[in-house]
Amino acid sequence: MSRFPQRRLAGAVLGLLSFYGAADAAAQTTSQGFDPRETFAPYAMPQPVNSYRSGSGLPGPAYWQNRADYQLHAWLDPAHNSLRGDEVITYTNHSPDALGSLWIKLEQNIYRHDSRSVMTAPRRHNEFTDGIQLSKVELELADGRRQSLPYLVNDTRMRVDLPQAVAAHGGVVKLHLQYSYTIPGEWGGRTAHTATKAGVIDEIAQWYPRMEVYDDLRGWDTLPYLGTGEFYLEYGDFDYQVTAPSDMIVAGSGELVNPGDVLTSTEQSRLEQARNSDKTVYIIRPDEVGKASSRPKQGGELTWHFKMQQTRDVVFAASRSFIWDAARINLPDHKQALAMSVYPAEAVGKDKWDRSTEYLKGAVEIFSKQWFPYPWPVAINLAGHGAGMEYPGMVFDGFTDAGKELFMITTHEIGHTWFPMIVGSNERRNGWMDEGFNTFIDIYAHEAFNHGEFAPKRDGEYAPKGGNPVEEIQGVLKDPLAPYIIDRADMITDAYRHPLTYFKPALGLVLLREQILGRDRFDPAFRAYIRAWAFKHPSPSDFFRFMESAGGEDLSWFWRGWYEHNWNLDFAVTAVSYPHGKPEQGALVTISSLDKLVLPTTLQVDYVDGSTQRVAVPVEVWLAGGTATVPVEGSKAIRKVTIDPDQQIPDANRGNNSFVPH
Repeated sequence: MSRFPQRRLAGAVLGLLSFYGAADAAAQTTSQGFDPRETFAPYAMPQPVNSYRSGSGLPGPAYWQNRADYQLHAWLDPAHNSLRGDEVITYTNHSPDALGSLWIKLEQNIYRHDSRSVMTAPRRHNEFTDGIQLSKVELELADGRRQSLPYLVNDTRMRVDLPQAVAAHGGVVKLHLQYSYTIPGEWGGRTAHTATKAGVIDEIAQWYPRMEVYDDLRGWDTLPYLGTGEFYLEYGDFDYQVTAPSDMIVAGSGELVNPGDVLTSTEQSRLEQARNSDKTVYIIRPDEVGKASSRPKQGGELTWHFKMQQTRDVVFAASRSFIWDAARINLPDHKQALAMSVYPAEAVGKDKWDRSTEYLKGAVEIFSKQWFPYPWPVAINLAGHGAGMEYPGMVFDGFTDAGKELFMITTHEIGHTWFPMIVGSNERRNGWMDEGFNTFIDIYAHEAFNHGEFAPKRDGEYAPKGGNPVEEIQGVLKDPLAPYIIDRADMITDAYRHPLTYFKPALGLVLLREQILGRDRFDPAFRAYIRAWAFKHPSPSDFFRFMESAGGEDLSWFWRGWYEHNWNLDFAVTAVSYPHGKPEQGALVTISSLDKLVLPTTLQVDYVDGSTQRVAVPVEVWLAGGTATVPVEGSKAIRKVTIDPDQQIPDANRGNNSFVPH
């Protein structure tokens, strides 16, 4: 999830940062003191090494993962804001355990008056429904007959009890469910309906009962859905159909496999043209919206049929108001995909959604070239009420977005394809591995797109223009009440959600790439991490171990200070001396670490003759204590020495960063 809660909290977050910025001007940094035995102590990873997860951060030789394949059919009733569904779940148990019960997500239950989400965060809720109404929960027997199953619904989860356990190491069970629910309003940006001039847009997500994950870390991972912590889902193949009134256009995750049934011959021809065009091609033009000629059938219903392989979820949107355009995405190894946008007339404009497909195509091409190829045949940007929400193959954005904001939100949401759609981390527990990693890759996409047309991206979209991220983070690092990055997602309250889930972990990866490992070590390691855990479930420890092993660096001190704690850094230059009092023999520069966090850095030496020299200072200089002496080669008198001259690391007090010898 990206923007819906952030928009409401943007003022609060900026106010928080401004408050601390003002406090910095009025008070000196309070040192917590530096102790190398604490900073450099061996780091106990949160998750253990075993045959499932190796010490190198790779999946272990016995790694296993269960699978959920879905056949779905939804009937959309826009007149009554309701959805009815038939579902078949084929669940494969690759675990070493026989499973006598199965756990299933019923996330529409978050809209019930008695949901845990309402109790924990009532201000987030202004729409209520009765949640998922189940009419059938059945087991398919070997002879094709079905047997009703007992089940227990608890908040947003359901336990289904089986007459016989699903066997370990490959046992398969097939469940049949029938259900319905009322489509709520705009809260949360997931299942919603939004009014436009030409008709309502139905944005349909979390629309079917989904399997909970059973993994080697916890068995069934059944955290309730509270709204902040997002998703943790099994991978599989989806074959789904959506039946809607014939005058509605349906856009959905994956490939439309029956265009001949739901599109006119002209629209089919334009769709094929778009597959071979780097420029945007209209499938339905603005002047065609609502016209009978744009639909292959008048009256009644049409069924749209989609398929998507190796994914963890699918979503769709339907409306009478959709303008539709598309263009080719060029992927590595001469492969291709299709970028598409659907949006209402209110979104039309040369600086608005007319460029959406250009932005979507550009972002997917950048991410695919830099990190990992886009894995699905289609990517869709939907203009709806503006939550900013990501799903496999389709993202929900706002029809009022324009300019840099539209590029930013499009790039961020489709960037979630890589984290956590490809690298399937547990968002409900570790939101930073979702939002933080994605915000990190966004930064470089902004630099790459159209020669930096919308660069730079800073602190999500809410940092002061032109601000320096390592200065902006001080509001968080100096806040004694701030949570830690690795805290459970639902523990991070609204005031800290953006700084601690998006900004700080993204800045941590920037520091890792630019200051600690360097691009030549970071980039190959990060790409290898994505490849190793593509369509799998890495834990935080898997990431930490992988980057250490592949990056060739013990990073215990960084994981502890930046992720497990909220430590700050305060470097100072405290003295400059010459051996035997003569600058001809070089100099000794004394530096101090006054707080708990340390990082590699740079010393700039300015000489009295106007020349300069830079010296790299490795993190190991602090192993013996909080004061270090750095030898500087040279034969000239020094005018000034400055630590971190380019302000690339988050130093709490820059007033002590320079020293002028007497």
